[in-house]
Amino acid sequence: MIFDLHSHTAYSDGVLTPSELINRALEKQVDVLSITDHDTVDAYRDLQLAVEAIRLVPGIEFSTQWENTGIHVLGLNIQLASDAMRAGVEFQTTARLQRAWRIGENLEKKHIPDAFAGAGEMSQGGYIGRPHFARYLVKIGKVNSIQAAFDKYLGDGKPGDVRQHWAELPQIIQWIRDADGIAVLAHPLKYKLTRSKLKRLIDDFVRAGGQGIEVVSGQQTPQSTTDMARLCEQKNLLASCGSDFHMPGKHWGELGVFAPLPEYVTPVWELF
Repeated sequence: MIFDLHSHTAYSDGVLTPSELINRALEKQVDVLSITDHDTVDAYRDLQLAVEAIRLVPGIEFSTQWENTGIHVLGLNIQLASDAMRAGVEFQTTARLQRAWRIGENLEKKHIPDAFAGAGEMSQGGYIGRPHFARYLVKIGKVNSIQAAFDKYLGDGKPGDVRQHWAELPQIIQWIRDADGIAVLAHPLKYKLTRSKLKRLIDDFVRAGGQGIEVVSGQQTPQSTTDMARLCEQKNLLASCGSDFHMPGKHWGELGVFAPLPEYVTPVWELF
C-alpha cells in the first residue's frame, strides 16, 4: 500500500482543488492520502472522508518557530471539528493574514502597488503565502519566474522575508493532540540545521509531546532515508512519509512517488 501523508491543495500553497488532488492521487495509485494544507483545514469542507477507492486521513501542517528557524509540524488523523483544531486554525489564520499584510506593505515601499490584493487574487480568497505574492509578481512582469521572485523580493533577507509570530511549538503540538491527532515533525532535513541542532530540535519536539518525524519527504537519497530512520529509532518515534506535493510537474514531489519506509521503523499509521 502507498501512504502519502503530506500534500497540499489550492487552499494553501498548492494549485489543485481538493477533488483534483484526490483524482491525481488515484491516478498515482495512492491508497491512503492526507491533505495537510498550511494552517487550514478548509480543503475538507466539501469532501467526504470516505472517498471511494482511497482512504482520506484528515491532516494539517502548522507553522511555528524554533530558535529563529521556521519549522512545520504535521497533525495527522485529527478531529477536524474539535475545539482545539478550531482554536489552532483561528490563531494561525490571524497570524498569517497579518504577515501577508506586512509583506504587501514592504513590497509597496519597493514600488510594487497592490501586492497584498494581487496575492489575494492568486490565492482565490484563501490562505495568502509568499508563493501567491510570487505568482503576482510574475503576472505583473516584475520577474519572469517564481524562483526569481523569491531571489529578488521574497527570500531570506528580502522585503518579503517577514518573520511571523506563530504559536509556540508546545502549543501547536497540544492543539494536535487535543484534536486526537498525531504530531509529526515535517521534513527535518529541509531546515538546513547542523546535526547537533537537528538533534536538539527533535529532543525539544519530543519534550513538547511530539510523536513522530517524517522519515521520507518526497524523492531523497537512500542515505537521507537511512539517516532519518536511525534518528527515528534512536528517539523512539513513529515514522511518517509523504510527497509534500504542491503541483504537477515537480518530479521530486509527485504524489506517491518516494521510497518506502524502512521495515525496522514503526509507521505512524499503526495509530490510525
